[in-house]
Amino acid sequence: MTAELSEPVGRPRITPRPAPTASPRLPRPGDLTLRERTLTEASALTDIALRTVGALSVIGVVAPSIVLDREFVARERDNLAFYGELAAMGDANLSFPAPESTPVVFSRPAGPVAQAFAKGTVENLDFESPYQARNPALGDYWKRFPHNSIARAQHWRHDDGPRPTLCVIHGFFGSPYLLNGVFFTLPWFFRNGYDVLLYTLPFHGRRAEKFSPFSGAGYFSHGFTGFSESMCQAVHDFRIFVNYLRGTGVEKIGLTGLSLGGYTTGLISTVEPRIDVTIPNVPVVDVKSLLHSWIPAEPMIKLATKLGHLDQDQLNGALSYSSPLTYQPVVPKERRLIITGLGDRLAPPEQAEMLWEHWDRCALHWFPGNHLLHVNQGDYLHHMTDFLGRYLNT
Repeated sequence: MTAELSEPVGRPRITPRPAPTASPRLPRPGDLTLRERTLTEASALTDIALRTVGALSVIGVVAPSIVLDREFVARERDNLAFYGELAAMGDANLSFPAPESTPVVFSRPAGPVAQAFAKGTVENLDFESPYQARNPALGDYWKRFPHNSIARAQHWRHDDGPRPTLCVIHGFFGSPYLLNGVFFTLPWFFRNGYDVLLYTLPFHGRRAEKFSPFSGAGYFSHGFTGFSESMCQAVHDFRIFVNYLRGTGVEKIGLTGLSLGGYTTGLISTVEPRIDVTIPNVPVVDVKSLLHSWIPAEPMIKLATKLGHLDQDQLNGALSYSSPLTYQPVVPKERRLIITGLGDRLAPPEQAEMLWEHWDRCALHWFPGNHLLHVNQGDYLHHMTDFLGRYLNT
């Protein structure tokens, strides 16, 4: 899953390669070598099984409420149009307004395992989120989640900092800091001289509410309106952490995220101008089209929305509200890099290609693996390091 990389010492000593020109589109099956085609097809089969588990998990927390809970259904019917109307305006600053205040961010030493893994100073950060539901009609409802109201992150920093900082956003389910540190080979980036901030999405990890069946369930258990609010809060709370980093003297910030984290990365890149480099990794960008491939989620959601008498056009509009494809990025084209796996069937490569087209055919890197098995990961880690070195160390 991770790559063997030599470990540099001290501040960054990277000599970036020339900036890439616009990347060609993803290869078609006939363009691949036999090895690449074999790896892609084999990894795709593994992803289909994982996708089915994910689809059943999502359906398990959404469908019962749509079918059985009249109050839930009435809330969906009354409020879906709000998000579609915002999406139709195409103004990211209107859809995702900047935080109106920056609360005190508390810092506490992380445990010994985190310190040993990073081989540096590691702190857990948290603050009481001042987020108010974007839809005023859901204001009281959104106050029901006290655990989610505490925003959290883990900060790896050098004692002679502040340094340029790589922010990392985990995927659905996958919130543990150590897991993400291993998957993204974050000690490599840390020893290349970067500080690291691992951000916890709403309703994940310690932000999950009591009795939540799994980390991240709250993203979907509150319906399509709840998903829209979760995405809005994800952007809002992350921007407060950006305020915090800038307040400590950090001048350059890179951002990457996996899957749902890639979705969030793409969305943040439409509204936060202080991001210097953006790297969505196996991102979802259009939930509407994704659902068509998520069997059995797609037919079950259609049945549930029909039984709940939800308007399909309003539902599609609400899903467009949080899509990076709805808005224009504020991160310059040359500072955008998209990574995708050809065998990915949870966030199929077509999703990344849609973002690539929307982002003016920026830099694009592919590997012949699936959503979690990133074959030849070392290649894109070096590509990411080049990108970070080019724009964060100047």
